[in-house]
Amino acid sequence: MTIIFVAITCLISFVAFNNEKLFGKLQFNAYQIYHRKEYYRLLTHGFIHADWMHLIVNMLVLYMFGKSIETKFTQLEIEGVINYPFLWYSFLYLTAIIISSLTTLKKHRDDIWYNSVGASGGVSAILFCYIFFYPFRILLLYGIIPLPGIVLGVLYLFYSQYMSKKNRDNINHDAHFVGAVFGFLFPILINYHFLFEFISKILHPSIYS
Repeated sequence: MTIIFVAITCLISFVAFNNEKLFGKLQFNAYQIYHRKEYYRLLTHGFIHADWMHLIVNMLVLYMFGKSIETKFTQLEIEGVINYPFLWYSFLYLTAIIISSLTTLKKHRDDIWYNSVGASGGVSAILFCYIFFYPFRILLLYGIIPLPGIVLGVLYLFYSQYMSKKNRDNINHDAHFVGAVFGFLFPILINYHFLFEFISKILHPSIYS
């Protein structure tokens, strides 16, 4: 499913790069969603991007961590924990795109000029689902600094919250934060026993590192 989502997102983003009308129709606009009931935008904005760099970064992260989550969900199917892992994976990613936008919808519902695009909410959910299952796997901050996933995750959340309050750039940090939290909690929604497993990993890092 990861490859399918990457392919579809790249295709739609590429078409939207060259079609301003389509881009405007698919992007997140809280005013249009709230006042004109264009609810589809809550999902479609996750399949278009501002530019090539935005698209490439999101799709690289989705590919790297999405494949690992697919493998984990397949393992859970073998263990008898879930059925149809591809449906669970799709539900996680697509629902995260929608849920991660709800805070932004509430905040900007009367701002007709506010727009947002990108799969960051869904990608953050995939990344943090990975961190939940593998909290002490080493990840590279900025592709350079090695940190345990759980440490990088905490820094990511603090940074997203801080930048959201500052509101000095054109990045939807609220979507990053909400998507990340949703992705982290998602395994517990699958089976609450995963919470106890996670706590055990935190208390005994030498065993699971």
